[in-house]
Amino acid sequence: MKKEFRISITGDLGSGKSTVADILAERFGVEHVTLGTIQRAKAAEFGMDTCQFNKFIEGKPEFDKVFDDYQTAYESKDGGFIIDSRLGFFFVPSTFSYYLSADPRVAAERIVAAQRSNERYKSVDDAVKKIEERRASERLRFKEFYGVDILDMKNYDCVIDTTNLTVEEVAEKMIEAYEANAL
Repeated sequence: MKKEFRISITGDLGSGKSTVADILAERFGVEHVTLGTIQRAKAAEFGMDTCQFNKFIEGKPEFDKVFDDYQTAYESKDGGFIIDSRLGFFFVPSTFSYYLSADPRVAAERIVAAQRSNERYKSVDDAVKKIEERRASERLRFKEFYGVDILDMKNYDCVIDTTNLTVEEVAEKMIEAYEANAL
């Protein structure tokens, strides 16, 4: 019997997580749950961008609890899904977990090109700086609240550098790793 396609994806900002998750969700006919969208919406409620919101919620675990409970519910959910979240591997340990990395400058160029309405940058250099700040804030918060270092690659079943790959190539590498290890 084939195991349900249940994966978690995390990684560097601008590494292509959401885009590749959309491709895989369509291909496997599973739900794509993205915490980034939920977090951006919550930041917008407070009139902040995601970097400002991350700083704002440092030391406020009640905000993270909302995101945590949402993810934790997926551990007992039937069927396949893709969870795109910094801590998906932690809250939904039954998933096959991926970390997607990307060169910081390439990642910043991707994010600037995406022109998300609530993530405005003055330049690619500004994006690199703010992405680094956001990552540092998240890493600090997750170490403090959960004792988890999201940059420890031992947390993940598969690590893929997306810097020089198309999203289709990343998707294929993910499928290959999943089929080789998760079935």
